[in-house]
Amino acid sequence: MSDPVRSFGEIANKLARNPLGIIALFIVLIYGFATAITIYADNLTASERLPLTWFLILFPVLVFLFFVHLVIHHSDKLYGPGDFRDEANYMKLRTAVLLGAATAKSENPTTDEDITGIVNSVQVAGGARPDRNAKWRNQILWVDDRPENNHYERQAFEEIGLHFTLAQTTDEALEQLANSQYAAIISDMGRREGPREGYVLLDRLRNEGNVTPLFFYASSNAPEHKREALEHGGQGCTNNPQELFDMLTKAVIQRQSM
Repeated sequence: MSDPVRSFGEIANKLARNPLGIIALFIVLIYGFATAITIYADNLTASERLPLTWFLILFPVLVFLFFVHLVIHHSDKLYGPGDFRDEANYMKLRTAVLLGAATAKSENPTTDEDITGIVNSVQVAGGARPDRNAKWRNQILWVDDRPENNHYERQAFEEIGLHFTLAQTTDEALEQLANSQYAAIISDMGRREGPREGYVLLDRLRNEGNVTPLFFYASSNAPEHKREALEHGGQGCTNNPQELFDMLTKAVIQRQSM
């Protein structure tokens, strides 16, 4: 036979975790207290008992009408913690799927280690926190003369709250940077302008005193190219979508939470 006190305690504990549950618990306590006084208070006169009786009759009706009003007119604003948890999990799932699709484009086959690494990267990344005073903190400039090749990668970043401005040439990128501020820059290396045009952009920025973090997303993942990118003042170089995701989120999102 179950313990009613323990059962009530478990129910109260669950309700207390939900904003609407807290309201419901408060209503139950008020109604229970009024009922106890009405039933067990023998010293109440008929005139004193009458308001309590009317309260017990009308209170549930008023509460019901109040919740009907909320559901009809404000249903889009009624959320419980589970709603946000499911939304966050859905965002992470979509991000992982998009990164997996980006990884699958490469010539190298996707391994179980790749999938595990993608999931871990998404879990660590969290999400971007909008800053009304500095919206640029979630803005990324992506420089590539073939932006259609990076469709999945951009979608993965957008799932966690980042937004992109696209540029196809060095001049377009410099124009965007002259008019707007960005949290980071992603650039390819070879473009129609030249095989090392990524370094042309990076050198121009650093010579002008622009220290915006810049990451190369190119065809090479060789150690010498990573080292050369750092020597030019860049923050990283890779051809791996997961590694790009790790580098950019550490530079942008995780830095915001510090």
